[in-house]
Amino acid sequence: MTSAPPNDLRELATLAGIAVNWEDFRGARHQVQPEILRRLLAALDLPCDTAGDLADSRQRLTAASTQAGLPPLLTTLQGMRTSLRPGVGQAGSLFRLTLESGRCIEGRLQDHAAGGALPPLEEPGYHRLTLDDGTTTTLAVAPQRCTSVDELRGDKTGRAWGVAAQLYGLRTKGDGGIGTYGALGRLAGRLAADGADAVAVSPVHALFSAEPGHRSPYSPSSRLLLNALHIDPREAFGSAAMDAAGALDLQSELDRLESSALIDWKIAGKARLAQLRWLHDRVLPTMPGLQAEFEQHRLAAGGALADHARFEVLHAHFLEQGLWSWREWPSAFRDPGSPAVLAFAREHADGVRFHEVLQWLAARGLRRAQSSARASGMSIGLIADLAVGSDPNGSHAWSRQRETLVGASIGAPPDELAANGQVWGLAALSPTAMRDGGFNAFIELLRANMANAGGIRIDHVLGLNRLWMVPDGASPLEGAYLAYPREDLLRLVALESWRHRCVVIGEDLGTVPPGFRDDLSDREVLGMSVLWFERGDAGNFLPGREWRRTSVAMTTTHDLPTSAGWWLGHDIEVRRNLGIVPSDSEARDQLKQRGSEHKALWQAMHADADPVPAAPSANEAPAFVDAAIRHVGRSAAALAVIPMEDVFALVEAPNVPGTSDEHPNWRRRLPGDLDGMLDAPAVRQRLATLAEARGDAT
Repeated sequence: MTSAPPNDLRELATLAGIAVNWEDFRGARHQVQPEILRRLLAALDLPCDTAGDLADSRQRLTAASTQAGLPPLLTTLQGMRTSLRPGVGQAGSLFRLTLESGRCIEGRLQDHAAGGALPPLEEPGYHRLTLDDGTTTTLAVAPQRCTSVDELRGDKTGRAWGVAAQLYGLRTKGDGGIGTYGALGRLAGRLAADGADAVAVSPVHALFSAEPGHRSPYSPSSRLLLNALHIDPREAFGSAAMDAAGALDLQSELDRLESSALIDWKIAGKARLAQLRWLHDRVLPTMPGLQAEFEQHRLAAGGALADHARFEVLHAHFLEQGLWSWREWPSAFRDPGSPAVLAFAREHADGVRFHEVLQWLAARGLRRAQSSARASGMSIGLIADLAVGSDPNGSHAWSRQRETLVGASIGAPPDELAANGQVWGLAALSPTAMRDGGFNAFIELLRANMANAGGIRIDHVLGLNRLWMVPDGASPLEGAYLAYPREDLLRLVALESWRHRCVVIGEDLGTVPPGFRDDLSDREVLGMSVLWFERGDAGNFLPGREWRRTSVAMTTTHDLPTSAGWWLGHDIEVRRNLGIVPSDSEARDQLKQRGSEHKALWQAMHADADPVPAAPSANEAPAFVDAAIRHVGRSAAALAVIPMEDVFALVEAPNVPGTSDEHPNWRRRLPGDLDGMLDAPAVRQRLATLAEARGDAT
């Protein structure tokens, strides 16, 4: 057996879109090792263990790039001439376009290089193109830009603002220890009365019902479905929810969970599901109106809902046997369409239906929350969060195996925040499979997450251009960049944004390729301007007027210290206790540096003041939080979003990256009832300060 020569391996990797060299944040150049290239190529279904394998893979790639005909979906921009593939359609030959609106356009292809070209089109949408030789494809015509904040705000004065909330942490009476979609709607209504335009939430993707302790919203089982644990049983079933708690002898346990400062996901999750199962079995059959609503939802949801529900029942079944991942299941159950899976689903039809009902109730709750936000006066309403990937052991990877990269994880190369790089343990969509499938997998994701929102945050938006992929079991440094069809994906984002009237935010922190932020800005994809990172070339903090207009201004994020925690240096103490900061001397050095940053940031916050007011003492965190909110509010950004942790001047952050069970990530609840906390004088003042600052923003 002859192994593939390294140079041939690098050529194949380049042809497949894998970068064989990369540059780190310090400017140092690195070459990807042959074994890493080999394993990443295998994940792309391009084996190259031998010279023969490599030749076959190269032939397949070359054939795919030069194949005759049109791809399943072709993207273009509104008002732009569209070139067809070389050799497809000749100038002067006839074409027919059946527009999504039903209107038909007939004409002749224009002359272009080695083939024909379509004339500019002004109507966005998914249209059907037919050439005179019978060749057909879908033509996706995208607007030049995504829906903007200003478009949604209409004639409202000032600049837009909102808050970011961890849905699980919202505390309301009778919630059983986990925040609900109903609480989210209540929060939106309260904030709308203060003039807010939006409420952003972390992902509410479906997790694993059989293991509620698997709690990270950024490591979902499926990005197409919703987290059933946020369902409020009272919303659909009213007082019967109390009957369920009583019949199951759960009420005292629910009261205990509700009063806890931290969510006990395993116990609270199981209690929520038990309550919902009782209502499904005993109450839903007596409510024909709700049953009809569910059946309509199930019919509209199609195969994605059925696949997820079957997975949930199968996962619970095999988890009892100690098999967490579907890749460990008997081979007959690894294929979602196999006779074994279909037979199992028939035998457990009631359990499958229960999980379909859960998804309907979750979608119903989220839709009602968005309706409440808009009805209360919010111009945007909810801003959903689309995670960059999914758990490779979850329902999304199981049901969409052809579209999913197997054998490699999304991560990040070394940067200023993580000098050793990161591996996130998340599966990505395959760029090759996306193109071959007419981008259905990507469009499906966008539609599922824009359905009940006025905005969407795309986590790690750099993934529209490239992803750092690390073979399973390798270190973060042993990865490589995999290219994605950037232009096609950005056009589809703009088209779905237009169809849903949905603002798009791209989380663009980290190592960003040159020109990418400008490209996002041109498409009205808002970047993220975070207080701690808005600095000039010399490291100085920038005044708000110099922040990007096409961005969302924020004091902090869920992965960073709260404003109060930053001012107190609490984040350094936490990371030292966890061993992330390696020594006491390093912690002291960081605290000293933080003191210098205090002075520099306070100066930048008051760049236009004469004289600059005295800075709060190191222990006066609430005063600093007030100033930070005012500073961010006055920025030039199109939208300002303040996390609830800063609205309440809390010290603890939702998440400490690089930790798991050693720290209570994604478990902290608000310290008091939502309505009571929003009525606190200091909170009323902060919200008024933000609203006033956005009115003053230029």
